[in-house]
Amino acid sequence: MDLQLTNQTALVTGATRGIGRAIAFELAREGADVLVNGRSFEAAERTAEEIRAAFPSTSPRPASADLTDPRQRESLFQSFPAVDLLINNMGIYAITRYEDASDEVWETYFRTNVLAANALCRFYLPGMLQSGGGRILFIASEEAVMPSGQMPQYAAAKSALLSLSRSLSKLTAGTDVTVNTLLPGPTLSEHVRAIIESVYADEDMTFEEKERNFMAGNLPQSELRRFIRPDEIGRLAAFVCSPLASAFRGSPIRMDGGIVPTIY
Repeated sequence: MDLQLTNQTALVTGATRGIGRAIAFELAREGADVLVNGRSFEAAERTAEEIRAAFPSTSPRPASADLTDPRQRESLFQSFPAVDLLINNMGIYAITRYEDASDEVWETYFRTNVLAANALCRFYLPGMLQSGGGRILFIASEEAVMPSGQMPQYAAAKSALLSLSRSLSKLTAGTDVTVNTLLPGPTLSEHVRAIIESVYADEDMTFEEKERNFMAGNLPQSELRRFIRPDEIGRLAAFVCSPLASAFRGSPIRMDGGIVPTIY
């Protein structure tokens, strides 16, 4: 299926690893010119070069910046004053007991997971509305709608993205600009893979066996019975960013492997 993204400029935040990297590659596969954001210029440049090697007809570029820093955001805006697609993927997470999460921790999570994304939207959305088209996509989590209690500051921040997405979507009525949110379930990031390997370091098992055992012991409610792969989320993100998905408006789009129960 041609997703009609050729020559679209896409800014993907947190694109040097994990879900963000997978989204960047899938957008490039569909012909988009990806702006690879990450805090490290070297990592952003390396990822852009890898995308260029895989999809030589596209023009990926590094767009390094610490998006929690207003001065670095302003520099990014000056370098890239307009984009067609904005994918707000950057975020932080860690298992944290509620009593251990200080005000500073909460402020860091909201500044990183919510306010940085909001600043990008505030800058790029007016241009999309003026040009008559564009896509904004937030990457949230199943924690946004089903908090585990293991990282309340993260769950609250991801819930805020759902509300922000819906509010911004209201501003796009009657245009070809859409604002939506993906809610991935447990995903096999580099960090998660390392955790699984460490848990079963002394076991003579394939990684697939380790993964199944880990899921059974820790996430038995998953119907998928394995972690979601980042490229699976990347493909969904590319579709939602395409002209073929114009009817998705302010939608929380779940890809959680069946972890979140559905109430009809």
